[in-house]
Amino acid sequence: MSFAPRLLDGKAAFVLGGTRGMNLAIARRFAEHGARLAIMSRDPDRVAKAEAELREAIPPCEAIGIVGDARDYDAVAAGVRRAAEAFGGLDVAVAGQAGNFYASATRISSNGFKAVVEIDLVGTFHLFRAAYEHLRRPGASLIAITAPEAVRPMHYQAHVCAAKAGVNMLVKCLALEWGPRGVRVNGLSPGPISGSWGMKNVASPTDELVAKISHAMPLRRFGREAEIADAALFLVSPAAAYVTGTILDVDGGTAIASPESE
Repeated sequence: MSFAPRLLDGKAAFVLGGTRGMNLAIARRFAEHGARLAIMSRDPDRVAKAEAELREAIPPCEAIGIVGDARDYDAVAAGVRRAAEAFGGLDVAVAGQAGNFYASATRISSNGFKAVVEIDLVGTFHLFRAAYEHLRRPGASLIAITAPEAVRPMHYQAHVCAAKAGVNMLVKCLALEWGPRGVRVNGLSPGPISGSWGMKNVASPTDELVAKISHAMPLRRFGREAEIADAALFLVSPAAAYVTGTILDVDGGTAIASPESE
């Protein structure tokens, strides 16, 4: 397997939530292209497993696993500082942490709503704010993983829609403020992804529902984690040097789909 050209040689990346699913796939792709990686999550076992996987990958990756909660600014800042000290600074930060569950608005508790907003939106701010002082700039790149719910109202997702809409606007505000200082900030919005943690543990669609959703999408299929990783690689690579403040939909057309699609 060849990874030439290695687009991230000499770069260091921090992936919040980078221990499973799409975020781990992003970390793997960055590693394949020469990046040194720090990954952070709340679960010590997942952190240890993901760190070992990255270190044992081909090519091997210099990886650091950090345990911490995205909702705790001091924990995020400490993790970012540890990575920056180990790597001599940071070039890339990906906010991939997310919380989700299905519930009607009348059944979401105040704590449940607050938890999702704190994980998704506040957690993204925590990472970007903490990483800013350690970014090697010009040339640094930040990515927030958002979702179609940010722009498309959905049943039983009021908390997620609100949080992700905030993430989208945070991306644009930071791109506006930090662009003159040499920092690009973008969002990446995945559609339904086969085998993802969210698909298996939150949506849990039946075969019939998968077929129905797929039929309503222009590309007629769910995405793959590797396709999200490729999109993230593009956003942090020199190929996207003139891209900032953008929400990149990688969703097979989900954002423009309707039940009546043929």
